[in-house]
Amino acid sequence: MTITLVQMDVRWNDIQANIETASQLMDSQGGSDLYVLPEMWATGYMVNVDDMHADDGQALEWMISKARETDAAVCGSLAVRVQDGSYRNRLYFVTPDDIWYYDKRHLFGYGGEDLHYVAGEERKVVCWRGVRFLLQICYDLRFPCFARNRIVETDGLEAAEYDAAIYVASWPESRRRVWDTLLQARAIENQCYVLGVNRVGQDPVCAYDGGTMVIDAYGRVADLVPDNTVDTVTYGLDVDSLNRFRQKFPVLFDAKKDCRR
Repeated sequence: MTITLVQMDVRWNDIQANIETASQLMDSQGGSDLYVLPEMWATGYMVNVDDMHADDGQALEWMISKARETDAAVCGSLAVRVQDGSYRNRLYFVTPDDIWYYDKRHLFGYGGEDLHYVAGEERKVVCWRGVRFLLQICYDLRFPCFARNRIVETDGLEAAEYDAAIYVASWPESRRRVWDTLLQARAIENQCYVLGVNRVGQDPVCAYDGGTMVIDAYGRVADLVPDNTVDTVTYGLDVDSLNRFRQKFPVLFDAKKDCRR
């Protein structure tokens, strides 16, 4: 499984410009199975939805088209207005044939996100080309119980619920040390890959210096995008090796009494 993480300088409230940037960066790394974009990659992290330019599905339609064009999955969050008129911070995982999504569970109260968005209720694990991905958004990173990798039974066999956790974010430079530390912690405690995708640049509130990286199940930085650069990183996930490590050092199986549904 080849994945590409995209570190963008997101233009504030400019959907078309951000589509063009994302497309150029993805095209520079053709042949991946999965491309991951930051949180609210099409607009920037907009808390006040009244200031947001109408999307009318433009960004999602581009994700669908790009998934079909590249024969790959495209993952990234958007500010989405649902039928009842409320807004969700929704992480889409779009493949050439299907659309899955996860609505951010932990809204960032410190920044007022909870005043304008409705929280999601459920976790979401997506299986794509034999790899299982847990979908998470930014502030979710601070809540380890919600992300806990459980042992589940499938077809009579016990196995970990997911192989890689995806965290898309607009995580500010001022709290960067927390981002780095918690990404590694989530990988270690859940014996999984962690794919952290953050932005660079500035918006009207914060500055962002990146921190887009792949963490392996040992908590090591396997690969990364240099700070303060607009670029991508492409990496091959080795699930066979991951499963051998889980069998050899069975942390998840030893914890199953605590972590069953």
